[in-house]
Amino acid sequence: MTFPQRLFDGYNAFRASRLPTEQTRYRALAESGQSPEIMVIGCSDSRVSPEVIFDASPGELFVTRNVANLVPPYTPDGATRAVSATLEFAVMALKVKHIVVLGHGHCGGIRAYAEQSKPLSSGDFIGKWMELIAPAAAKLGGRERFASHADFVTALEHQSTVTTLDNLMTFPWVRTAVERGGLMLHAAYFAVATGELTVRDPATGEFKPIQR
Repeated sequence: MTFPQRLFDGYNAFRASRLPTEQTRYRALAESGQSPEIMVIGCSDSRVSPEVIFDASPGELFVTRNVANLVPPYTPDGATRAVSATLEFAVMALKVKHIVVLGHGHCGGIRAYAEQSKPLSSGDFIGKWMELIAPAAAKLGGRERFASHADFVTALEHQSTVTTLDNLMTFPWVRTAVERGGLMLHAAYFAVATGELTVRDPATGEFKPIQR
C-alpha cells in the first residue's frame, strides 16, 4: 500500500518552510511537555480544522474532534469513552482555562439527524451517536417553527453546541473548575461558506460575530 502522495508533499513543504521557523518551539515542547490553556472540541469535518481557523502554533490548542463536535453526558459506567478520557486529561492534567465547543455550518452529522438519513452500515454508529442532540432538537420545538428546512438545520447546529455545554457541566471536575473560576466554557460557530466566526454570548444566548 502506497502512502498518500499528498501527505509526502505536505510534509516536505512543512520541513522546508514551517519547521525551520518553529524548530525551537518544538524542541521546548519536547523537553518541557505541553501546557495549552485552551481546549477545542471540534467536528471531524475536514473543512473545520481548529488549528487552521485560529492560526495556532504547536502546543497552543488541545483539540479533540468527532462527528458534530459532541460530548456525551458524564457516565461513569466503566465503558471505554474517548471523549470523556480526553476531557479528563485536559481539565485534570493540563488544567486548561477555556473549553471551546466549535460548531459549524453544513455539518453532515447534524444534517443526517435532521433528515433522519438511512444508516450507512448495519451498525448505524452515526445514527446512534447523533441521538445525543435529541435534547437540542427538543428545545427548538420542531421543524414547523422555521421558515425552511435549512433554517432548522442551522438552528440545530447552533443549539447542539449549547447542549454540549450543558453536557460538559455534568462532569464533576468540569463543574468544580467552572464554579471555582478556573475554567470557562464557550460555544462558537464557524460558517464554512463565508469563514465568519460567531461566539455565543452567555448573557443573551445569541451568537455574535467576533470583534476585530
